[in-house]
Amino acid sequence: MQEEQLTRPERRRAITALVAIVLGGLVAALGVLLVVAAFTEDAAIEGRTGNANAEVVSVSPGRTLVRFQTPDGAEHVPTVGVLYPEALAEGQVVRVEYDQANPDLVRVAGRGAALTILPVSTAVLGVWVVVGGVLYWLRRKGPLHVRKLRPRRKPRV
Repeated sequence: MQEEQLTRPERRRAITALVAIVLGGLVAALGVLLVVAAFTEDAAIEGRTGNANAEVVSVSPGRTLVRFQTPDGAEHVPTVGVLYPEALAEGQVVRVEYDQANPDLVRVAGRGAALTILPVSTAVLGVWVVVGGVLYWLRRKGPLHVRKLRPRRKPRV
């Protein structure tokens, strides 16, 4: 029994649908990893918490740098920036918590990984709304036949 081949437009629609689903899944997986990483970093800070007052040195969309001193007198400016820097301004003095074993891992005191859940879930939801719209638009023209993209193997006798 010979399986029918997809026409060129059907094949394009099927490939587009598959790419949209894979991209949506990838964004969802990255979102989950981001939230897990935030909770992991918070656990490290909470395991060996140090407290200090820090001066906000630089604020940019990519990172916010702070300068603080540990009890041993060493001055630290973590190159990756401070975690959860919302509403900080340059020159501001803010209380921070850091991992005493790794002072470059620092967050604003009183803030935690729970702050990442809403923005990440909103972004993932937005991506899936777009993916759903693309799939709906593609589906209006007929079945997508995504399974027909992969040729079936004939069983060996």
